[in-house]
Formats: sequence, C-alpha cells, structure tokens
Amino acid sequence: MFDSWKAPCDPFRIVGPVHYVGASGVSAFLITTKEGHILIDTGFEETVGVIRTNVTRLGFSIKDIKYLLASHAHVDHVGGHALMKDLTGATLVMSEADAALLASGGKDDIGPTPSEQMMSFRPARADRIVRESDIVSLGGVKLTCHLTPGHTRGATTWSTEIEENGGKFQVVFFSSLSLLDGTRLLNNPRAPHLVEDYRATFAKLRALPCDIFLAPHGSMFGMSDKAARLARGEQPNPFIDREALRDVVANIEKAVETQLAKEQPKKVPRQTRP
Repeated sequence: MFDSWKAPCDPFRIVGPVHYVGASGVSAFLITTKEGHILIDTGFEETVGVIRTNVTRLGFSIKDIKYLLASHAHVDHVGGHALMKDLTGATLVMSEADAALLASGGKDDIGPTPSEQMMSFRPARADRIVRESDIVSLGGVKLTCHLTPGHTRGATTWSTEIEENGGKFQVVFFSSLSLLDGTRLLNNPRAPHLVEDYRATFAKLRALPCDIFLAPHGSMFGMSDKAARLARGEQPNPFIDREALRDVVANIEKAVETQLAKEQPKKVPRQTRP
C-alpha cells in the first residue's frame, strides 16, 4: 500500500534555509542554521535512509539535526522518529495529544485503520511538549506551533517567516486535515469533540498568513511540478502560492460538512391528525 511513497526523491532547496529531503510520497523538511538544523517529519522507518542520503547530498549532516518535529503522529510521518532520534540525539518535539500517540506506536487513533500492523510503528517519547503558539527557535529560525486537530488529536501545523532576496515569506508546514475513511464525526468515543475540533481548526488556518504552503505529502502541494519549475530557474519562486492553504481548507471543510450531513439523524416528518 505504501511502497510507492517510499521511493527516493532528489533533495532541493525550497526557499531560504528550507529544504525538501523526503521520499517521493512522504515529505521531510530540513531547516538549516549555523547552530544546527530542524527536521519536520521522518516518514516511515524505511525512509530514514532516504532522508540521511538527501541531507548528505545537500552538503549537511544528520548529526547536526538538533530538533525533530512532526506534522502528525501517523506511521507515514513519524514511523522513522525513533530511528532518527537514535541517529541524531535530537530533541523530539510534539504536541501533548500526538506525543501520546507516538509513545503508543500508533495505537488508539481517532478512527479505524486498515490494520493495526500496517499503521503501527516503533514507539518514541517526546522530549518537549508544545502548546498553542509555542516557539521552537534555533540559529535565528523561529517555528511557531499551531495546534490543528482533526486528522489526529494533536496534529500540528508549523509556521515561520523566511527572508530571501529582500523579501519576507510566511512559510506554513501544514499538518493534514483529511478525514480517514470510516472515521465518525458524531458520537466518536475516541474523539467526542471531533466536529468542534475540525471547525476550530478551519477557522485558525483560514486566518494564518501563508505565502508558501508545504504539506506532509508532495501531492498536496504540487511538489513535483513546482520543483521542476524551480530547477529550470523560473521566477518568481514557483512555491509561492498564497491561495493554496485557503483552497485546501475549503475543500476539506466541504468534505467534512458533507460527511456530517450523512451522519445527522434523518428528520421524520411530523404527522398531523385529520
């Protein structure tokens, strides 16, 4: 099911110190500084090798990764966290809810999964818990935590401001919001406030400034096409897309509201006496 996502992918610089170092189907972003680096997501345990190779190809070392962050605690994004932690000794940073999911190895998620074996991974423990508006700072780079539950209870969107060629760009690392097949919005014992969580997340993300939209899967932000255009020297930077975040939120909000309407109990017409 996931094999095609694990295929190697050429690394490249996106903007400023932000680089893509992930596999073809699951993202990993390296933010480099003179004081060390920050890595967002590791993909599967099998893609840690892809990340390691890509970091080296860009002229950096994984030994210099100081912070390890995550978009959300599913096997295809944190399955390699335990191994990467072993290799780097980086400080592992998570939201409280997703730290629990990470420590469980993927058990007790919001909705049903194809199989427990397929979605499980080697557990890891967070070194630091972040809450709304907390900042991870390193070498002049400041990443702000935005708790955006829905896809998981502790899904986390990160944002930072990057300067390049005299311009300032708001870069957003999106957490993901899709509603997994079979997940109930109403009366979900694992997430009783899921509808409220989704609606609060939609409002939060609509208000978030975004010039460059990045996401846990390359297909979510047109990575292949934009990377090819960037390699050809296209200007302005093809990754600048100020409507992308709003468009993604609007599409997922529509899907969630459609699912909610299906789950709502049907109203029975009132019968009137003759």
